[in-house]
Amino acid sequence: MRVNLLSGLLLTIAAVLVAGPGAALDSGLGAVALAGLGAGAVLGLVPDHGVAARLAGFVLGLVLTWAAYAARAAVLPDSTSGRVVATAAVVVLATAAVTALRLPLWSALLGAATLAGTYEAAYSDAPSQVATTSTDAVTALVVPLVLGVLAAVGGAVLDTLVGRASAASRSHTAAHAEVTR
Repeated sequence: MRVNLLSGLLLTIAAVLVAGPGAALDSGLGAVALAGLGAGAVLGLVPDHGVAARLAGFVLGLVLTWAAYAARAAVLPDSTSGRVVATAAVVVLATAAVTALRLPLWSALLGAATLAGTYEAAYSDAPSQVATTSTDAVTALVVPLVLGVLAAVGGAVLDTLVGRASAASRSHTAAHAEVTR
């Protein structure tokens, strides 16, 4: 429970920093702040594999989705069938890759969903601008994503430190009580 509170506090600070100054600077961070922070927090909090494996899976899903948008713009029809083919390709390739690399599938799907959720509207507005707009979308996601991971992992680290300090204090108090008897 303490991990949730500490991670939540750090995430709140990160959200204020990303959404406030990011929006004020018109950097694109404000629009994707919650998606990036949330995805980063999930990557940091879920105790499955190591953080590096979770991040690798996320990046894999994000890159596959990025490539799918490029394929949609270049060769797939701008229709429901084009979206279906691109989506199915991402899921199939992600599943095969994470199986081969022994990465968590959920983190790859989270990477795919995070990019799709934050970029689809921009893509739909200008498919021919995919090279520029997709790069902008991925770049805008990086800062809040990293802050989300750091906040979640930082909450767990702080919890461990607080727990150790508390245990050491209890041990010292018990030893002192024993000596004074």
